[in-house]
Amino acid sequence: MNHPEQARPKLPLWKRPFFRVRTTESGQTLVEFSMVLPIMLVLIFALVDFGRAFHTWLVVTNAAREGARTAAVQQDMFAVQTRITESAASLDTSRLTITASNIQGARGETVEIDLAYDFEFVTPLGGLLSVISGGNLSAPAITGQSSMRLE
Repeated sequence: MNHPEQARPKLPLWKRPFFRVRTTESGQTLVEFSMVLPIMLVLIFALVDFGRAFHTWLVVTNAAREGARTAAVQQDMFAVQTRITESAASLDTSRLTITASNIQGARGETVEIDLAYDFEFVTPLGGLLSVISGGNLSAPAITGQSSMRLE
């Protein structure tokens, strides 16, 4: 610890810039920040994309339930598809795949609605993970399934 009243030893002129570089800590914060930044970005991006994926899963599951309920009361396929797209209005319905079985079947049988949504990340999470760990993270297909008895 240097006190102002203590005099530093006199160094030759050519050694003074090197001595100053060795004794200061001015670049330490930048190095530590550059080491922590990728980890913090992965965490933030993961939170954003996980929240969006969870919301999408909730919407797709609810839309499958609404479609199954519409089909359970003997509505046709057009009415079922309309109800599903209305329920999934917050999503891009062009990426939603609807599979229905036993529409307008006999009373007491089961109608099944299967939905698949091609989810896309909005953050560069996959690319950042490949830089950090060498792995790859592809966008998942979020599915929802519901079945009800025909009335």
